[in-house]
Amino acid sequence: MPEPLELGVVLAALADGSRRRVVADLAREPAGTELACGSFDLPLAKATKTHHFKVLREAGLITQRNHGNGSAVTLRRAEIDRDLPGLLGLLVAEPD
Repeated sequence: MPEPLELGVVLAALADGSRRRVVADLAREPAGTELACGSFDLPLAKATKTHHFKVLREAGLITQRNHGNGSAVTLRRAEIDRDLPGLLGLLVAEPD
């Protein structure tokens, strides 16, 4: 069984609104959906987006797959629901 998600690390990752938006967007999709990193509507420089995806990955919230000159992410929904039940519902319900 994978290591449990650490609440403090997850909350620190989600303290940023752009990262919360990425997780909420993924949570609105069916389980297992993979979205291209460039598909998120974030008004940020590419390097900043890369940093945000790294923080989410290191917090255990997403997995990232690199392909060609791009990458795609998938929400670790099962692990989040197991370790932090209700968190995704709160993020999806948060006003934009």
